[in-house]
Amino acid sequence: MEKQIKNIFIEGAITPDFIAKSICAHQSKTGIGAHQIFLGQVRADLIQDKAVKAIEYTAHTEMALSAMHEIREAIFSQHKLTCMHVYHSLGKVAAGEICLFVFVSAPHRNAATKACAELVERIKFELPIWGKEIFEDNTHQWKINN
Repeated sequence: MEKQIKNIFIEGAITPDFIAKSICAHQSKTGIGAHQIFLGQVRADLIQDKAVKAIEYTAHTEMALSAMHEIREAIFSQHKLTCMHVYHSLGKVAAGEICLFVFVSAPHRNAATKACAELVERIKFELPIWGKEIFEDNTHQWKINN
């Protein structure tokens, strides 16, 4: 049976309440011994004397979801995981708000830690997701991932 492709996209910022509820939902899964969480936050970078006030995220949704499905399957096959959740913002996210939430659970910390680190790197460099930096003066430029 083929696994269903999961939607990872959330419109706007990922709220602390959403993150807390996601964590709480795992308390009944007593085979889990470790959670590894990555939170990506929009920085108020200063670029050419202009501060970033927000990033507006866009994606080629169908391609991104298909690629994420492949990444998910590869990481599950390489690491002994219990579950994996990925959420990425679309639309405008203000400086200081969360735009990426990666949550990996496993029986042991080593698997969770390694899988989460690999997952974040692959998301950043393989998914067709773009960010437009919006400055305080309302000018903008495309963000360069690093």
